[in-house]
Amino acid sequence: MDSAPGAGPPEQQQQQQGAVTVAAEGPLSAAAAAPSSGAPPSRYESQKRRDWNTFLQYLKNHKPPLTLARCSGAHVIEFLKYLDQFGKTKVHAAGCPYFGHPNPPAPCACPLRQAWGSLDALIGRLRAAYEENGGPPESNPFGAKAVRIYLREVRESQAKARGIPYEKKKRKRTPAAPDVGGSSTTGEGSGSGDVGGGGETTGGGGGGGGGVSGNVAPATAPS
Repeated sequence: MDSAPGAGPPEQQQQQQGAVTVAAEGPLSAAAAAPSSGAPPSRYESQKRRDWNTFLQYLKNHKPPLTLARCSGAHVIEFLKYLDQFGKTKVHAAGCPYFGHPNPPAPCACPLRQAWGSLDALIGRLRAAYEENGGPPESNPFGAKAVRIYLREVRESQAKARGIPYEKKKRKRTPAAPDVGGSSTTGEGSGSGDVGGGGETTGGGGGGGGGVSGNVAPATAPS
């Protein structure tokens, strides 16, 4: 008696069934093993997005309202001054007995401000976000000379008021070999404490890695 069409030895049938199973499961397994299409943003990218949204909200609430195209370095400085009300760094006034004292022995009534390092890092993120959102680099208000000057003044004034100097981190000099003719020079760190250089800081509240907008309420610009 002939066997049914397509039938064969048990081993052949098992191989055919196995082939069908693999063919059906192959694409599904590959899809399950594939990573998700969107990786979560880094901490820097998340902070940059929050900072950018905070600034856009500030422009919206400004009186009169400002568009990004009309925003200038002066408006950026105004924004930085607005953020001071949310600061957590004690900056002693000139008449305070603790002016220039890095470790005051007692509390005082001097105001809290945004630390220079935080403002410096904030401007760096906003400068990048401006261009990532289609802004032309040549008219980037966050890179304006007035903003750089303002940040330098904040750094110097806070260093005096808090008694904490902001210095760039220098590389250690390598001793020159005595038997080598000619001069031997050792390069020092090219990054400075100014805006965009990373700002090597000393003391609490001066670091440039912390976010600012995380402590900022919905912006309401001054009249």
